[in-house]
Amino acid sequence: MGYARIPGLFSPAQIEGWRAVANAVHQSGGRIFAQLMHTGRVGHAANLPAGAQVLAPSALAAPGEMWTDSQGMQPHPVPAAMSEADIAAAIAEFVQGAKNAVAAGLDGIELHAANGYLIDQFLNTASNQRTDRWGGSVENRLRFAVEVARACAAAIGAERIGMRVSPYGVFNGMLPDAEMDALYLRLMEELNAIGLAYIHIVDHSAMGAPEVSPVLKAGIRAAFKGRYILSGGYDTARANADLDAERGDLVAFGRPFIANPDLVQKLQTGAALAQPDPNTFYTPGEQGYLDY
Repeated sequence: MGYARIPGLFSPAQIEGWRAVANAVHQSGGRIFAQLMHTGRVGHAANLPAGAQVLAPSALAAPGEMWTDSQGMQPHPVPAAMSEADIAAAIAEFVQGAKNAVAAGLDGIELHAANGYLIDQFLNTASNQRTDRWGGSVENRLRFAVEVARACAAAIGAERIGMRVSPYGVFNGMLPDAEMDALYLRLMEELNAIGLAYIHIVDHSAMGAPEVSPVLKAGIRAAFKGRYILSGGYDTARANADLDAERGDLVAFGRPFIANPDLVQKLQTGAALAQPDPNTFYTPGEQGYLDY
């Protein structure tokens, strides 16, 4: 609950709410996975329930500020470094979220291990400076991601689970290091052993972010045995070109759906797309969601 008004999948009322969504998707012939995210150090006490604490692998604040409804923009606080008990509790929370997703009738979950949130914070040396079994070496830094995936697979089945990763990403203070390629290729080996359904690669270089190493992307494509989802600034022509070249199995579209709820039909017919207004992203109320 790092952000203001963040949706959840932990209460009975939320399970019932997501059941309505899942039913609507299934009635239209679709499939739906819920992306499960723990924000880690990317949070603020003003966005948390009373008495809750911002936790992270190490006591290192994320750069920049975040919005709070009660206090406006606030700097990210220094988080508390997670204890063994905290880590075990966080893994259990992912498992409970996975079980709740299935209970709500959703088809599966996507573990958010990208963009500087908790799982990525364990992977990245900019946020993980631990000296115990959860930090330091490649094997130690990927342990949390692997343990979350393994525990969720035991609970709901690996075929219901994907993972989103962002190697070379810099969002929320992440930084590449000399072992980054080795870490992600080793992570793929571990996820293969668990049998995850897909890997989802974040590459926002088309929108000005640093480029993900083409060598690493090709390496992940070759190493991972499940489906490979491409994402980041795609249009129809680029998506089809990458699929034809077998750079991935599927292409994800995100922002275009906000302004084009009929995006699939527009892509099929070549119709012009409405442009989303970034000023209304993540804001309360219907503006920017129901008024295009």
